Amino acid sequence: METLPRETVVDVLENRLREDILTGRHPTGSYLPPERELATGYGVTRTTLKHAFGRLVHAGLLETRHGVGTRVRDYARLGGADLLPMLVRHSPDWLGEIFEVRRSIGALIAARAASQRTPAQLAELRGLLAAVAGAEGGDPAQLADSEVHRALARATGNRVYTLLTNTLFNAYLPVRAHLVEPFRDPGAAHARLAPVVEAVAGGDADAARTAADAYLTATERIMLDALGAA
Repeated sequence: METLPRETVVDVLENRLREDILTGRHPTGSYLPPERELATGYGVTRTTLKHAFGRLVHAGLLETRHGVGTRVRDYARLGGADLLPMLVRHSPDWLGEIFEVRRSIGALIAARAASQRTPAQLAELRGLLAAVAGAEGGDPAQLADSEVHRALARATGNRVYTLLTNTLFNAYLPVRAHLVEPFRDPGAAHARLAPVVEAVAGGDADAARTAADAYLTATERIMLDALGAA
């Protein structure tokens, strides 16, 4: 059995600071207390505090100015999609908005893939689709499904679609275990996804767009219903 990584003091402090920022204890635009005061308040050393600050600066939640201090960044106005995994961990309410974007982007990707895919990419798509049906259980089927969507994005020939697809998958990665319901029956998961791949194979952009929208709407509904029941 693989040993789970242990949380360090920096990990714990980073999580505490992130929660305090996202819940408004440290409001957007405000300067954090002086480092010595903040370190004492959290019961850590200033070195630990600086490491945690560095992570949150990199994440886009804080900004530091030499001689001025550390301020909470207006992440809602200035932040990028890379913040989504952090925001989903904080509040699952973000999932609805992520799914809305997922539907729109997914339909565009399928339509473009239908007109741009190469024979090699089509062969890859069919192989990955078969892996969904052959998966043993919901979690492997869910992962296999995600690989089909990554391949669809690559088949557009537009690298930005690939990066957007990765970002959206990464966004709900923190709660992936709660979104496995559509994949518990790998055969059913395959049957829902197959029309998308076949429309792309047929080179019919309109059919691919329609099939992708139907697939994404159906899986979203199953996921949200399962979350609601939980």
